[in-house]
Order: sequence, then C-alpha cells, then structure tokens
Amino acid sequence: MSGLLALLDDVAAIAKVAAASVDDIGAAAAKAGSKTAGVLIDDAAVTPKYLQGFEPARELPIIWRIARGSLINKLVFLLPAALLMSSFAPWLIPPLLILGGSYLCFEGAEKIAHVVMPHDDHSGGPDGSHDVADPLHLEEEKVKGAIKTDFILSAEIMTIALSVIEVDNIWMQGATLALVGIMVTLAVYGAVAVIVKMDDVGLWLSKVGRLGLTRALGRGIVKFMPWLLKGLTVVGTAAMLWVGGSIIVHSVAQMGWHVPEDAIHDVAVAYGAGQPFFEWGITAGIDFVLGLIWGLILIPVGVKIVGPIWSAVMPKGA
Repeated sequence: MSGLLALLDDVAAIAKVAAASVDDIGAAAAKAGSKTAGVLIDDAAVTPKYLQGFEPARELPIIWRIARGSLINKLVFLLPAALLMSSFAPWLIPPLLILGGSYLCFEGAEKIAHVVMPHDDHSGGPDGSHDVADPLHLEEEKVKGAIKTDFILSAEIMTIALSVIEVDNIWMQGATLALVGIMVTLAVYGAVAVIVKMDDVGLWLSKVGRLGLTRALGRGIVKFMPWLLKGLTVVGTAAMLWVGGSIIVHSVAQMGWHVPEDAIHDVAVAYGAGQPFFEWGITAGIDFVLGLIWGLILIPVGVKIVGPIWSAVMPKGA
C-alpha cells in the first residue's frame, strides 16, 4: 500500500509540473502572439483579395487550403528552422528581425505610396484582373500565391515569437512556437472566413428576413463590409509601419546600438506627462514615422532590384 501511495504522489507531482508547463507555454504563446499584431491585421486584410472572382461556394474551401498551407509553413518548415537557429545560431535572430521589420516597412510604405501616387497595375496580382477562362487553374495560382505570401509573413511571426520566448528548454520553445503558429493561423483565417461570408449573410438576411428590422440589418451589413475591409487595410498598414519600425529599433539595440531606442524612450518620458498610455502612444508614433521613412527608402530597392530577382528566381504564376 505504501508503494502505491508513493507512486500516486509521484504521479501527482508530475501532473503539477505538466500543468505548470502548460500554463507557462500558454502565457508565453499569448505574449508572443500579441507582438505579431501588425502582421496579423495585415494578413487578415490582404487575404480576402485572393478570393475575388470566385463563386461563393468556393470561398471557404479556398480559405481552408490557404490555412492548411499556412500551418504547413509554420509547423513543418519554419518551426524546426527556428529551433535550430535558437540552439546553434541565436545571434541570427536580431538580423533576421531587422530583415523582417524592413519587409513590413517596405510593404506599408508601398501601400501609402500607391494611394498618394496611384498608377495602373498590370501585374496580374490578386485583384480579380486575371483571365478566368480556367477557374481551376486560377484557383491553383491564387492559392499558391497566397501560401507563398503567407510564408514570408509566417517567418516574421515565428521569428518575433521566438525573440520574446523567455525559456531555455528547447521542448518548451517548440511547444510555444507550435501553439503560436496554430493560434495565429486560426485567428487570421477564421477572421478571413467571417469577413468573406458576411456579405452572403447580409444578403440572405435582406432577402428572407421576416421583419423589416432584420432586412434592414442585412442591407446594412452588405453596405458596411467594404468599409470594414478598407478600415482593416488602413489599420493593417499603420500597424505594419509601427511594428516594423519598433522591431528594427529594438533589434539594433540588441546588436549593441542603443542610441535610437534610448532617444525614443527619453522623448516619450519627457512628453508623456508621466502617463504610460501617452508614453506608449509617443513611442508608437515615432516608430511609425521611422518605419515609414525606412520603407520609402526601401521602395526603389524593392522595385528595381529585389522584385526583378524574385521574378527571375520564382516560377511564373507562383
């Protein structure tokens, strides 16, 4: 009997350790996920564009295919790479974060530049301008393009998450990154599914609603959705520049150059009136401006150098 009791005590102790580990993983995953907000908002704002031109019945299957590809990107390719980097080359994390932050700044600045200086786009991107003679081929192209874009954003998400995980155990790191990857994918593509189908819900309510209020609600949803998508685009662009600038400032500090981070902190403290919210707002605003300036500098590099190299290396239609 004493042996059985001792065994039960051991099992209870193991269960407590496991429960504590689960709590630690959940807390670390929540903290890491919160740092990727800018990337997530932009991903949710961009993905619906890949569904333009398709029958409503194909929208959810396409979203599922992209979400499945996103999970494969994160869990099969990026998770092992992140763990190897953390174990054998942690010095690579700040430079990769700077590279990812620069990508975010470039994307955000390019969107603003397109609004300020509009021009005709004949690139055949996800704007519904493709030749739809072969819907199956078009679907394959758009899914591949969405998954490829997701890979870049997922790499940034996983690198950001890895940089804020404060555990040394590789198994805890792996479990936390896996949880972040799953949470992020569910959040982004779940939100995309809701956004994409809200038009159909509104249209259905406007047609079959028994009450005038219900039909009016349906019409209101249909009219509101384009504004929601525009709002997401604006918020996503601002978040990309803010997050991108913040990542770069923090990463260069990790690499030994603390002047930008210290100067921003001093300005925020001096003008924040001792209020944490105002200090955060000033810091975010400066990060946004720095991100915009850096992104505008990178636009010629991306358009004239990186874009042609990418087009030459990647298969056509990818």
